[in-house]
Amino acid sequence: MSFSTLYDFLRDLEKHNSKDWMDENRKRYHENRDWFASWIEELSGKLQKIDKNFTQKPGKKALNRINNNLMYHPNKPTYKNHFGAGLDNPNKSGDFYIHIGTTESFLGGGYWHPGTKVLKSVRDAIDYNGDEFQKILNKKSFKDMFGGLIDDDPLKTSPKGYSSDHKHIELLNHKSFAVTHPVTQKEVMKDDFQDKVIAVYQEILPFRRYLNKAVTV
Repeated sequence: MSFSTLYDFLRDLEKHNSKDWMDENRKRYHENRDWFASWIEELSGKLQKIDKNFTQKPGKKALNRINNNLMYHPNKPTYKNHFGAGLDNPNKSGDFYIHIGTTESFLGGGYWHPGTKVLKSVRDAIDYNGDEFQKILNKKSFKDMFGGLIDDDPLKTSPKGYSSDHKHIELLNHKSFAVTHPVTQKEVMKDDFQDKVIAVYQEILPFRRYLNKAVTV
């Protein structure tokens, strides 16, 4: 098994997205899923060696369900066109995410659409010490790799309790605090893709540590 066979499976699934097709190809699905879970476990072992605070979990537990939630999104296809895995997120802290799909593949982390309690904690941290967070975001290597925070429909007015002329109002108006780094299929299929992932993980660490401290202190 390899990322090549994983991509082949996802393309076929996207083309024949139905329970009947999945039932006929269930063995193929499990083979690809289990291979990716093993790859995730191998990667996690390497990340744990460079980050003493990294929390490793079984690869299968890290993988997201491939079924779309049709109860809340009835217009979506039955199955997703990607494999996703969330690493290092004990107690619902911001995760490090790997997304391998037919239309896009990327690496990222942080909080995407966090709950009210987490969002408030992050905003409180920015209010208290936003300069530190801004310094992380402005670091050249960070900007080169991630660009900036995901611009996910920020508030048009200041959040409750914060003045519109707050020094960090643009940060406070965000409803998600996450970044992503796109990767091509060609990059994913290279033998040194794990090295690429590790490099991205090392760059994102100060960002994630700031956020995780914000929600735990």
